[in-house]
Amino acid sequence: MTAAIADVVAVRVPERSWRSEGRAVRVVWRRDLIRFVDDPRMILTWMLQPLLFLFVLGPGLQSLSAGATDGVNLTTFMFPGIICMALVYSAIFSAASLVWDRELGFMREMMVAPISRWSIIVGKCLGGTTIAVSQGVIVLALAGLVDVPYDAPLLLGVFGLQLLIAFMVTAFGVMVAATIKRAQTFTAVVQMLVMPMIFLSGALYPVSGLPAWLGVLNRLNPLTYAVDPLRRLVFVHLDISDAARRTLAPGVTWWGWRVPTFVEVGIVLALGVAMLTVAIHQFSRTE
Repeated sequence: MTAAIADVVAVRVPERSWRSEGRAVRVVWRRDLIRFVDDPRMILTWMLQPLLFLFVLGPGLQSLSAGATDGVNLTTFMFPGIICMALVYSAIFSAASLVWDRELGFMREMMVAPISRWSIIVGKCLGGTTIAVSQGVIVLALAGLVDVPYDAPLLLGVFGLQLLIAFMVTAFGVMVAATIKRAQTFTAVVQMLVMPMIFLSGALYPVSGLPAWLGVLNRLNPLTYAVDPLRRLVFVHLDISDAARRTLAPGVTWWGWRVPTFVEVGIVLALGVAMLTVAIHQFSRTE
């Protein structure tokens, strides 16, 4: 009886390197972008609520708030907050793809690849940041409709802040998604967290004269330090009275000290890096 001899094929797993990890990050980032572009209904869905706030709620409340805004249109005041809102919705729900990949089994295919866990998380964060910024740019393009000038320094400044804010919110979403197994649970948790964060950030109303307890929650809210720099930047380029600036853009204060813009930007960046680090740690433990 002739014995069958099986040829053994040697399989060589390439060693990990910064180049291979960078390629993995790029693949994860590109996959999220392709999935986003291929679903235009998703783009419309994510943009619907911010645009309703800007062009329906704002004009609807204008008659009630005209006496308190010192001649500034309410939609002009809300514009920076609506940009932040668009970034939040897009970034958070982009992070949900991590949960869907786990639930549908695609995550297992990525986990067997010879790459580090952190490269998957970084790729997800970059993909969510890119998607969120693209949504923010769409809202920014509507600036002229709410009496915000198309000024080059303003547009560049807002775009730079959008990058930081989108990174922070995406890192937050990925941090939450890294510990959740079911998509339905992620949606419920996000809805419980996101809406209070938006309303407590001052995106839709001035933070001056708030009740003490609400002022404390406002200062503890990470989105507060994202909305305020956007509003300061926009209001610098508006031709309005000093009284309107003091009322509508008073800034964030700590015990009477007005927090400078560069400190707020530093807080946003630091929170983004911290939450990304936590997300990598949680993902490495759970997967």
